Amino acid sequence: MKHVVSAKDRDPNPMLLTICFLLGIANFYMHKAVAESGHPFVEETKRYFGGQFGPYGSYAIELALLIGALWLANAGSLAASLLYAAYTAINGVASWLLLSNKA
Repeated sequence: MKHVVSAKDRDPNPMLLTICFLLGIANFYMHKAVAESGHPFVEETKRYFGGQFGPYGSYAIELALLIGALWLANAGSLAASLLYAAYTAINGVASWLLLSNKA
């Protein structure tokens, strides 16, 4: 009998899960810092999207991205974990620009 390999046979990589989880914490921390910064661009964006997504809609989007990254990391996808790390790096640069008033 031929053994069929499926996604269920894959063991989750705890390192990928841990890294994605820690990156998610960093993303939420940066998101909160920028949201509470009072920067004019952020305030205008909150007014525009607040009516459509509510006051916590942006956090829901951030959570959906984290859940997706964790799900794909659990499936063993290194590419998805690297993409989430790149997303976190871009968030870090954007947060630094907004919080240091360079943007």
